[in-house]
Amino acid sequence: MDMFSSMIDKMMGEMSQENKEALMDRMMEKFFAGMTIDDKKKMMLGMMPKMMQGINMMEVMPQMMAGMMGGPERGGGMMDMMTNMMRGKQAPKPPETPEEAVTHPTPDKPAMPAMMAEMMPYCLSMMLPEMPGEARVEFVMRMVSILKEQGTAGMSGEERQAFIARLVETVTTPG
Repeated sequence: MDMFSSMIDKMMGEMSQENKEALMDRMMEKFFAGMTIDDKKKMMLGMMPKMMQGINMMEVMPQMMAGMMGGPERGGGMMDMMTNMMRGKQAPKPPETPEEAVTHPTPDKPAMPAMMAEMMPYCLSMMLPEMPGEARVEFVMRMVSILKEQGTAGMSGEERQAFIARLVETVTTPG
């Protein structure tokens, strides 16, 4: 082990978990400040598999999403910056094409719904085949229930009936 690794091991071993997390937050903000989007993507693709090893993402993902959407009362710093960006308060760059303008966040049009609408179907198509039978059934039932309840939130009775009719048709149509 080299001298740097030895020093880091000693320093980290003596720190509380709370201090380690605070240090990591401060370091990440400085570390990522000068990186391009492509650099961040490349690093993330290399690091994520190692970080996620042994972690049940079905447990962690809701907590991550709550943290990202929770704003300053959930920790500020990086989470606050991401929350602001998702709500359109801090867009990384203006849209350059009409297509980009559709998904570009603005104060009245947050990016999170568009991002989730794009990501969730893909994530589900990758995740569901890997889930064991009964767990998959329970998960799908829970998701359908949430989709029905939250999908009809704020709708009139007539809109709600039409929505549920389409949902039933989709679920009962073979294919």
